[in-house]
Amino acid sequence: MDRRSFGMAALGMAGILAQPVSAQQAWPNRPVKIIVPFAPGGSSDFIARLISNAVSEALGQPVIVENKPGNAGNLGAGLVAQSTDNHTVMLSDIGSLAIGPLIANDLPFKLKDLQGVTMLGYSPHLLAAHPALPANSIAELVALSKSRSINVASAGSGSPNHLGVVEIAQVTGLRWQHIPYKGGAQALTDTMSGVADLILNGMVATKPMIDSGKLKLIGVSSAKPTALIPSGKTIAEQGVAGFESGTYQGVTAPATMPADAVAKLASALQKAIGAGDATKRMNEAGADVVTMTPKELNAFIDKEAARWDKVIKSAGANLEGTK
Repeated sequence: MDRRSFGMAALGMAGILAQPVSAQQAWPNRPVKIIVPFAPGGSSDFIARLISNAVSEALGQPVIVENKPGNAGNLGAGLVAQSTDNHTVMLSDIGSLAIGPLIANDLPFKLKDLQGVTMLGYSPHLLAAHPALPANSIAELVALSKSRSINVASAGSGSPNHLGVVEIAQVTGLRWQHIPYKGGAQALTDTMSGVADLILNGMVATKPMIDSGKLKLIGVSSAKPTALIPSGKTIAEQGVAGFESGTYQGVTAPATMPADAVAKLASALQKAIGAGDATKRMNEAGADVVTMTPKELNAFIDKEAARWDKVIKSAGANLEGTK
């Protein structure tokens, strides 16, 4: 080897040694952490734990599911947005993620700090009431609200569940008062116990409670009647024209996570949720498997943000209930 060739080889080796260790190793090179920004027992938690083993097998690394509830999911979102290890991601209600920055100006993150990985599933919201509440339709709820307060539980201020009720009230004149929780699981529990009268919540967690008689169904948030719950009337056909909402479960990662890692994770997630047993359990729980590319998911988040921004601005001072 001549002096020139030796020098070039030495420079090349120096460049390799100068790279961070993580850059020299294939991703993932450590356990992958999935943050669920809500309390255990909700839809996000259900899906994260449903697919965690299959994702672990696909990636060849342990997958750890960790619940970080608080501030309508924004606490967990902030932790993920600020993560720098390229192995921490979030499984959450994408609709909720799109709303947070619209309501709070002091969040430790912005939407641009996160990037989409893939959508995993969709299920309509169910508008459900405590069985003792003397109303069985939206029209009856509106009439009842003129004589007594209707307390509405949600997964937190600014969640799609919360803003869905805001939109329903804007159209129908429903008089209501909001009771925010740190997650859908506790909101659901308190509605079943009668602490709250009403809840608009994800089907995965809510349908079993309706099937068991612990709650009664008022309406379904899908645009058209769905085979997931054929006996339910849609909210749209009960006078809230064009109303549609739901729980859109997906995975997001820090904006700094490399594209090749995002693509590899997206593939593992889609494979896991598309497996026969996982799809069957999703359907049984009342959710359809829906996947998107990172680019498609980013566009969806932008669309959701624009939709709910209009509802928030229209509500003004009535965002937490009838004043």
